[in-house]
Amino acid sequence: MDFAFKDLQVWQKAIDFADYAISLTEDLNTPRKHFRLVEQFEAASTSIAMNIAEGKGRNSKKEFIHYLYIARGSAYETVTLAIIFARRNWINNEQLTKLESDALEIASMIKGLINSIHKSI
Repeated sequence: MDFAFKDLQVWQKAIDFADYAISLTEDLNTPRKHFRLVEQFEAASTSIAMNIAEGKGRNSKKEFIHYLYIARGSAYETVTLAIIFARRNWINNEQLTKLESDALEIASMIKGLINSIHKSI
């Protein structure tokens, strides 16, 4: 027996996304006083996969959809912070572009999963 969420391609991509985001924070060129923003960036990026997993473990499809919306919101939050980081020159444009592209793909996959679940209700 294994956890069902591990079979979801969107969860797997969200894990890769979080891993990449965390790797960026390890090399950020920012003063320590901005540590709260860095923490929030890590929290938002990891929240995507965590909410997909938590939703998959809930008792109803309606609850799962609720957690998928939260996961999508976390993707948007991560991108917003990445834009701020790029404006502050803490990450470069290439890193920002990758984060935005990956987040857009994940958000699209989440929307597809939500639509699929809605059709089966």
